[in-house]
Amino acid sequence: MARAADAVRPRLARFARATGPRVTRFARATAPRLTRITRPKTWQYTAGAATAGLALAAGVVTAAGPWDSTGQRTAERDRAVALDHTGGADHGHGAGASGTAPGSPRPAPSAGAVLTGLGGTTTPGGVKAAPATGNLADLLDPLLKNDPALGGHRAAAVVDLTTGKRLYGLDSDAALTPASTTKVATAVAALTAMGPDHRLTTRTALEPDTGELVLVGGGDPTLTAREEDGGTSRSSGAESGGGLASLRTLAEKTATALKKRDVRKVTLSYDTTLYAGPDLHPIGVNENLARVTALMADEGRTDDSTSGPAPRVPDPADAAARTFADLLKQHGITASPPGPSKATGRATTLATVSSPPLSALVERMLTNSDNDLAEALARHTAVATGKRADFAGAGAAVTARLKQLGLPVDGARFHDGSGLDRTDLITPDLLTALLTEAADPARPQLRAVLTGLPVAHFTGTMAGRYTDGAAGLVRAKTGTLTGVNTLAGTITTPDGHLLGFAFLANDTTDAWAAQTTLDRAATALASESP
Repeated sequence: MARAADAVRPRLARFARATGPRVTRFARATAPRLTRITRPKTWQYTAGAATAGLALAAGVVTAAGPWDSTGQRTAERDRAVALDHTGGADHGHGAGASGTAPGSPRPAPSAGAVLTGLGGTTTPGGVKAAPATGNLADLLDPLLKNDPALGGHRAAAVVDLTTGKRLYGLDSDAALTPASTTKVATAVAALTAMGPDHRLTTRTALEPDTGELVLVGGGDPTLTAREEDGGTSRSSGAESGGGLASLRTLAEKTATALKKRDVRKVTLSYDTTLYAGPDLHPIGVNENLARVTALMADEGRTDDSTSGPAPRVPDPADAAARTFADLLKQHGITASPPGPSKATGRATTLATVSSPPLSALVERMLTNSDNDLAEALARHTAVATGKRADFAGAGAAVTARLKQLGLPVDGARFHDGSGLDRTDLITPDLLTALLTEAADPARPQLRAVLTGLPVAHFTGTMAGRYTDGAAGLVRAKTGTLTGVNTLAGTITTPDGHLLGFAFLANDTTDAWAAQTTLDRAATALASESP
């Protein structure tokens, strides 16, 4: 470690002088992540493979964004620009890109090569030929076709995202249980139905005749009652930056509006009629998601978590309304115990708060595999397209949107938006077609599908995977149920090709072994030029 530090010190000094402003922004935005990635065994790729790797998918979408409120996407973009030089980093060994000592990490692609991944050009006026399909079969068949860890049913596809051409297929038209890779389909459907700038609005309405105050759920599961998470601009009512809609701000603004009407006491109700049908997911009560309702705060979590499994309140809408009543009391408004109701068309809207834009919600859903958000976005897709906002209507709406895009939906079945329903079915051909659609320069509104994919060993559900080799180089949505292991995402190869892949395995008996095999297959794509 000391020798490595001595070797890279001059490079870091030159880098700091040349890119001071960007480094400052990068440091502020990624300090928590840098703390994580400096654990034992990560120093080898921290200076090179990881930081350059983080730029891979971000480089693909430099022009189109969007960049999330934590600064992650902006930091990746700035880092890609800062590292725009030829050749790969040698990680301080001094042997250069082609003479790295045996056993050392492979040189990471420089930003220049990364940024051409989507454009597909390597020489002026020249377009790369697609990788040879025979090479990919030799590379992937031993893992995807022959490894018993992938259970009784497996299917896979790899495509060149610049052309959509399939480069590898293993029963790629077979419809298997996709688990959480379903969220890729949900994301594409929602973005095409509503657009990346759409926001989910929660409001309060005052009935003119009865004086009843109605808290109207807008289907925003990220609505927060926590002090530190709200990002509402009080002057305009719109969210500032990427901050979450705040129930506290809504209570303050509502209290102000009531006091202007000389109202200090109200009958409080709540309206969840944006959604229809049963609110309990077919899997039943489960810590992976709350009841699916149009009104909830902090996804109904009973702890301080913001992602992953957690105990949930039995009635998220009632709990959110009771919290709202407590917040009103802090501002001098006394509210009755809340009950369900429906705001009439005559009601006057007193205050609103809105979620971050849909593009940011999609990124959060994919990075954290957020089931509550996935179910919400599927229902909003139903609302936007005139379908009934229940499980069946949401599934029908997602299917209809994908079919309208001309994607291969034969065999696909969507019974929810999250992939927790084991009766969902998706083919590798459809998953790779979704990724190709998101990479299409003509569809910048879908770019959040790519930027939201977790980064290997760095973000979301991929943070604990790929401890070496392809750390930072693979960006993919994971999927895991009992007997189901899936992975779908993007890889930029050392020769600059941007590939999309989908690996699905059903009837697995050892989840760890199956996940390891899928990760090895993705690593093979990332480390070899097909």
